[in-house]
This record gives sequence, C-alpha cells and structure tokens, in this order.
Amino acid sequence: MSSLEPKRLNLFERYLTLWVFLCMVAGVTVGKLLPGVTDSIRKLEFGEGSQINVAIAVLIWLMVYPMMLKIDFTSILGVRKKPKGLLVTLFVNWLVKPFSMAFLAWLFFKQFFSGLIPAGLADQYIAGAIILAAAPCTAMVFVWSYLTDGDPAYTLVQVSVNDLIMLVAFAPIVTFLVSGASNLTVPFKVLVYSVITFIVIPLLLGSLSRTFLIRAKGLEWFEARFLTFFHPITVLALLATLVLIFAFQADNLLDNWLHVVLIAIPLTIQVYFNSGLTYGLMKLLKVPHSIASPGALIGASNFFELAVATAIALYGPGSGAALATVVGVLVEVPVMLSVCRFCISTRPWYERPPMLEGTGTLAS
Repeated sequence: MSSLEPKRLNLFERYLTLWVFLCMVAGVTVGKLLPGVTDSIRKLEFGEGSQINVAIAVLIWLMVYPMMLKIDFTSILGVRKKPKGLLVTLFVNWLVKPFSMAFLAWLFFKQFFSGLIPAGLADQYIAGAIILAAAPCTAMVFVWSYLTDGDPAYTLVQVSVNDLIMLVAFAPIVTFLVSGASNLTVPFKVLVYSVITFIVIPLLLGSLSRTFLIRAKGLEWFEARFLTFFHPITVLALLATLVLIFAFQADNLLDNWLHVVLIAIPLTIQVYFNSGLTYGLMKLLKVPHSIASPGALIGASNFFELAVATAIALYGPGSGAALATVVGVLVEVPVMLSVCRFCISTRPWYERPPMLEGTGTLAS
C-alpha cells in the first residue's frame, strides 16, 4: 500500500468518541437506577481513606500494563543521530504544556466561566485539566503516528523518554501547578502512590515481561501473539472504567451537563495550541515530517488512563477533577483526528524541496 493512500483506524479506534458517549449513557443509567450497587463499588478502596478504588485500579492496570509492554528502552540509544525532534517534544511536553494548561484552565474556569461554575467545582476542574496535561500520551500516539506516516521507531523513542521523565516529573509538576492555579492542595503522598501504582509497577513489569518473553519466544511471537492477546482486554477495560466513572458521576453529569461543554473548551484549545507549537518548531528546525507529525501529536494528546486514575486517587471517583479527565477522552479523539488530517495535508509544504539557487524553481 502506498504511503500516500489514506490509512484507517480499526472499528474501536475510529468510533472511540461514540463508545465513550455510549459508556456515559450506560454509566449514568446504572448510577441512577442502581445507586446502592454504585455506592458499594465506590467504597471499595485499598485501605480506608486511600481513595484508590479497587475496581478502577484493576481496570487501569489492565489498560496500562499492555501499553508498557510495547516500550523498548534500548531504542533510546539511537536517538543521538536525530536529537532535535526529541528535544522539541520534551520541551513542549514538560516546559510548555502543563503550564499553558494551568493558565487556560484558570482563565476559563475562574474568569470567563465564573458565573456559570461554582468556585469549588472550578478548582476541581482546574486540577483535572492540569493532571491531564501533565501526562503525555503513551498508547494512542502510535495510532496517530501510523495515520500520518510517522517514523514508528522514533515515535517509540519519544514515548519511552516521556515515560521515564514521568517517573520523576509528574508528581512535582501536578503538585506545584494545582496548588498555584486553584485553592486545592494536593496530598503529595497519595500522588506518589498513584505514580508508583499506575506507572512504576506496570513499567517494571512490562519491561521485565518484554525482555523475558522476547528471549524465550522471539520478537515475532511476542508482537503477533502476546501483545495481540491483550488488545481486546485493554479495550474492554477502558470501556468498563468509563462506565464506572460515569456511574460515580451520574448526579454531577445530570445536574451540570453544561459543565461538560464548558470543560471541553479549554481542553480543545490546549490540543491545537500545543500541536501547532510543536509542529511549527519542528519545521523551523528542519526536522523530517515523519518525526515532526508524531511529535506534534504527542505534544497534544494525553495519557488519559493515568490522568483518570490519578484524579480518582487524589479527589475521589465522583469529583470534578475526575470528570474533567473523562471529558478529555471525549475531546481527544475527534480533535486529534483533525490534527492528523492537518499534518497529512501539509506534508508537501513541510517537505517542500529547496529552490535551486538563481533559478527560482524547485529542486527535483
């Protein structure tokens, strides 16, 4: 198949926004019709007051572990030959994106929407938006990279390095920005527990599993059989997680449906701002399109599984912070597909051959 032919998502990926909407309907229905069951599940925690819900935690693990299996940290060594793309990605992901999201969330929820959203909920939405922005995408970015003919090996490097940085930077950034942009405090110990539970442990298990199984069975078996086995499990875990979260949020969603629309506005602006900034910097630095396009998509999308789990651990499954991270899932797919289309349509401009000196014509 020619690289210029349009590529397609599978059924689940293509209609992810629809599945999320259906999960929202199912979750709200369960929350309203079976409040006793919902409350019982909500109270299942790893220790009293931990706010780490057992059901959510198990489902998050079923999503995160397969993602970590795909990461090959040995590929990082090869980035020395093409460092500019990675440096741009890291600059936007860690020095721009969380801070710009904190500002946009504060601007919209505390200023523009102050008459529509109570101050307490505004703080919760700000916290959720910051948590979302501080977690760069791990899984779906491989889909976006595929759609834009991105370099899969380089995309893997970008994701791998982001995951390593998340181990040490996620908790401090979230703590600093949430405390600065809202009136909420972040229980740092709970945040560190979340990082250990949802990043460190799955990352270690994924890396060890990958190394052992490739040595024992070979790379072809690992990718064709073992990773494939987890795909439907990951999909079902994601959908079940969303149903539970929307069940926990049933009253909040029905009473504040307008808030879902309002939350989506700064999140959408954030995606276009960061993808545009990354893409422009890549062009300025003459990075190849196959690296620039996935870099722009990494700079815009989020590791929403981690964000949802962290928001729940910090503020509870029925919190506004958890709702904001879930709205991020609703927003991300259609918006990211539009970014993919833009990257594809601008490829000729991006890789326009240089002018032949003194002729005014393009080089062949």
